Amino acid sequence: MKFNFKSIPLAIVLTLLLLGCGSTSEILSTPIENIDSTPLKVTELTEAEKQNWGHLDLLADTIPGMSVDKAYEQIIKNKKGQKVIVAVIDSGIDIDHEDLDDVIWTNEDEKPNNGKDDDNNGYVDDIHGWNFLGDTYDEQLEYVRLIASGDTSNPRYAEAQKLYNEERELWVGRKTQYDQIAQAVNNADQLLSQHFDKADYTAEEVNAIKTTDQNLQQAIQISQQINSNGISLQEAKVEISEGLVSINERLNFNLNKDLKGRKTLDDINDLSDIGYGNGNVKPVKKDESHGTHVAGIIAAERNNGKGANGVANNVELMAIRAVPNGDEYDKDVALAIRYAVDNGAKVINGSFGKSFSPHAEWVRDAIKYAADNDVVFVHAAGNDSKDIDKEPNYPADNINGSEVSDTYISVGALYPKYGSKIVADFSNFGKSNVDVFAPGDEIYSTVLENEYDTKGGTSMAAPAVAGIAALIRSYYPNLTAAQVKQVILESGISITSKVVVGGDPTNVKGFDTLSKTGKIANAYNALIAASKIK
Repeated sequence: MKFNFKSIPLAIVLTLLLLGCGSTSEILSTPIENIDSTPLKVTELTEAEKQNWGHLDLLADTIPGMSVDKAYEQIIKNKKGQKVIVAVIDSGIDIDHEDLDDVIWTNEDEKPNNGKDDDNNGYVDDIHGWNFLGDTYDEQLEYVRLIASGDTSNPRYAEAQKLYNEERELWVGRKTQYDQIAQAVNNADQLLSQHFDKADYTAEEVNAIKTTDQNLQQAIQISQQINSNGISLQEAKVEISEGLVSINERLNFNLNKDLKGRKTLDDINDLSDIGYGNGNVKPVKKDESHGTHVAGIIAAERNNGKGANGVANNVELMAIRAVPNGDEYDKDVALAIRYAVDNGAKVINGSFGKSFSPHAEWVRDAIKYAADNDVVFVHAAGNDSKDIDKEPNYPADNINGSEVSDTYISVGALYPKYGSKIVADFSNFGKSNVDVFAPGDEIYSTVLENEYDTKGGTSMAAPAVAGIAALIRSYYPNLTAAQVKQVILESGISITSKVVVGGDPTNVKGFDTLSKTGKIANAYNALIAASKIK
């Protein structure tokens, strides 16, 4: 699942509840021996840096990006690469977006809209990919499906029931809290708007109010508290409203045991029942922007004067819609991976995941199928702040610690500020089951209808690495998928200092203990390393 809820700052919550009415060193751009003496960036990121921080260079910019711009300036500039098909298994892609429309894959063996399976691959009119969800949007979490099935013989049933009770209590409490906060903020905004006879009042104007009216005094206090956290009252209203939408979706759909979300007519427990869904790879709602954002991180058209630059040029994006507003089905994911492989993808990005997987073997076999067919599979490590060596996160490429694929890369997320808080507090980690870290918060990319926005999550870190994989496959096409993975992992920048884990200042670990490599992925280093492999 791609869900990553971000609550508003605790200081605001507490105040409003009280006030309210209820590789080798020579190829490293930053040498290993110097990395921890790199000066910290003490100034705020400029707007340009914010929109491109994942492409910047740690040594030159003191921002922990992947040196993508440096790679283009010094390595790629005068080279011609090959086209690489990258499959994006996600919530669908806005294939008409101004920054993506020229990099969308087209199935040349299929004749558009004739109702026939021209290429005999089992999918009718799959022009730009396939939609395994049909018209499905809202879905349950996987452990809720388990409870709804009533299968008490399942070895994880009791665990699922316990988790459900805890999660429902958490989200009901969060809804109550947000409802109270929304009421307090809306009341304050209404009073201040009436006082000024306008809606666009400023913090300075609020601070200048002199009044003995207790209600207005309270509104001033609320406004000042919110302003002290760097946002306006009007912006807080938007954040709270968006938070309530997420909370209500969690309760009404993801945690709803009675929901019947799936709209395809297939047998979900029969992997051989294929051909369901349709060829419409676009999202079904404007809110379903996750896949479009991921696609832009990989391959938004570079230097066209619009929006954002993707990591990779020479890419064709294959759109595969398999991730709903809830947990994905193992069957859809397994078939999506096989579809991507069979139709020419050389890199697959999977920015989704869950902690229960009833048919994990189907997905694991598909990951092995990708490896056997020389395809790199890049997967988001997850957003639960947990050690996935100890707690499962699916899909995974291992059985009891034994890996079935040598082309699977699991990616954790970084914040844009180098230092002890470089690891995103939501990011999963694991010395064995996370391979590398990459920029994954406040990432600026494409969203629906020719718009752009910032999003955060390991969902954003994975496509950054998928972009590096695509670059290597484009400019060094003789390298195998296994060699591409090896290059990415070995050429990253090592960090040997201690960092805060899970946003908990008392939980401090060596960065090198959080992943297999202890490194940040780096495009510049990876291309140099790739050039040295015969």
